[in-house]
Amino acid sequence: MNVNLKLKQYINGEWVDANSENTRTIINPFNQETIAIVPEGDETDTKAAIAAAREAFDHGEWPTTPATERGAIVRKIAEFIERDKEELAYLESLDTGKTVEESRGDMDDIAGVFRYYAEIADKNGGEIIDSPVPNSISKVVHEPVGVCGQITPWNYPLLQASWKLAPALATGNTLIMKPSEITPLTHIKVFELIEEAGVPAGVANLVLGSGATVGAELSSNEDVDLISFTGGIVTGKKIMQAASSNVKKLALELGGKNPNVIFADADFDLAVDQALNGVFFHAGQICSAGTRLIVEESIHDEFVNALVERVKKFKLGSGFDEDTQMGPLISAEHLAKVEKYVEAGVEEGATLAVGGKRPEDPELQNGFFFLPTIFTDCTTDMTVVQEEGFGPVITVEKFTKEEEAVKLANDSIYGLAGGVFTNDIAKAERCAAKMRMGTVWINEFNLYFPHAPWGGYKQSGIGRELGKLGIEEYTETKHIFQNLKPEQINWF
Repeated sequence: MNVNLKLKQYINGEWVDANSENTRTIINPFNQETIAIVPEGDETDTKAAIAAAREAFDHGEWPTTPATERGAIVRKIAEFIERDKEELAYLESLDTGKTVEESRGDMDDIAGVFRYYAEIADKNGGEIIDSPVPNSISKVVHEPVGVCGQITPWNYPLLQASWKLAPALATGNTLIMKPSEITPLTHIKVFELIEEAGVPAGVANLVLGSGATVGAELSSNEDVDLISFTGGIVTGKKIMQAASSNVKKLALELGGKNPNVIFADADFDLAVDQALNGVFFHAGQICSAGTRLIVEESIHDEFVNALVERVKKFKLGSGFDEDTQMGPLISAEHLAKVEKYVEAGVEEGATLAVGGKRPEDPELQNGFFFLPTIFTDCTTDMTVVQEEGFGPVITVEKFTKEEEAVKLANDSIYGLAGGVFTNDIAKAERCAAKMRMGTVWINEFNLYFPHAPWGGYKQSGIGRELGKLGIEEYTETKHIFQNLKPEQINWF
């Protein structure tokens, strides 16, 4: 498929190169071939984008445009995404290495996010509240935050972007988006669609570049009112520190080490299937991946054997091959990180049941592939159990009692998501109530939809994306009180 992209930044309604004229080469993780050369922006480009967004918010019409009109424009973006679904899916798979079927599913979800926020854009108008003062009006209104800096990760580039773009635009904010420097292609394409939909100049800006330059400027610049970041916990903590310069609003999703609890009374085949689905889509590069399997002891061996037999049959390859089930990791750097992570598991005493190395298939040698991996005999003090590996690696722990399972599940600095598989509804609800996570799935794993809020407890982040709470992240709440028959107090 030939795709005609502008391959530039989008600042104040113009497609521009980097001020420095620097560029970055984007490669296909399947074979390391060059797929694009894009501008490499820096602080200068970021400041220009911030200035454009600030001007558009403070003096432009977008914040005061009727919500129904903003919703109509957001709906147009959804329609354009549906129209260009194949092109977007192609770019996403080219950029990330994931299967094109996964990318097509992502595009459906992305269009759904824009449609959802288009529909509720005019449903957040505020309310009249009771007042203790006679002859008065007391109302609560919701207003846009202002200039928003939005920083997205490389694993689900456009999906994560949609969770930020759609509510920000629907509520009348202006924004500067910084995609991961290694996966910018679908961001460029969707900004073409944003322009086509009629979003005014300066409202939505795209700056390409590294976190150390573009991301740092967005986080510290005092003309930015909010930072929304999805990524690693180390970077998230740096953003929190930088954002303190003007006490920005923060929305942070910082990943997880997500437990998946399997009880002996669960539907065995369903639990096996979901345990695999919960980890190995996109080679385990998912913040909500159920990489910590916690299995009741009485079925542990049978369950692990079933997983291993299925994993051995996985077809690794190009995301554009119809029979490929799992693609490569994103980069050489990340591949080395996953290898080091697995080595730590072996050194700490975990038993390698399958995988644990790069594949030997000659056709995969130019890509960043790593075999799907399962560790058994794991304990909570191990690095592979506690740290987010962000790769195709499952650790397996045992339990004998319900209370022990919940205790193991909660033994983490993270609290993003978790799962429970059981046919006992009461047991499932007890566990879900006690698990300290933002999302708990019962007899399901890794299901998202626009209506349901997404975010974590503990060090998995601050705030929520998606759902009605996703809109609240991009609004300020104001109380307006009007006395219809004011009287002098005559105190002084």
